[in-house]
Amino acid sequence: MVSLKINGKNHDFNGDEEMPLLWYLREEINLSGAKFGCGIGSCGACTVNIDGQAVRSCIISVKDAEDANITTIEGLEKENNLHPVQRAWIDEDVAQCGYCQSGQIMATVAFLNDHPNPTDQDINENISNLCRCATYSRIRKAIHKSAEYMAEEKS
Repeated sequence: MVSLKINGKNHDFNGDEEMPLLWYLREEINLSGAKFGCGIGSCGACTVNIDGQAVRSCIISVKDAEDANITTIEGLEKENNLHPVQRAWIDEDVAQCGYCQSGQIMATVAFLNDHPNPTDQDINENISNLCRCATYSRIRKAIHKSAEYMAEEKS
């Protein structure tokens, strides 16, 4: 049995420990925010945060995520308040088709933990999620706005 902590809740899994975490999230506990994109960890549509780091959930097994703190897009909102990155995404009207957005947001949350005041170069070098709609200029604006919102919350 594998024990997982997802969005603050404990889950036990008795199935195939090699199952990709993405499938466990989507099929076993109905958290469908993380999306299947490429299946090889390249596009980032499946990004979740594990112990604060952005991880592609299509290439990590359930077993490898055991005992870690896993956060999905469904776990970002706290007490009916959107996370600053979610607010910035809405304010900048980032989403076009929206398929990759949960992965983009989760990657940004982890990125801003290490880069609270990012430059465009920091974004270029660290955010590798793909957007087939090419909303990259709005994503960049939203990342900067997210950093502002997070700084405001800390002050």
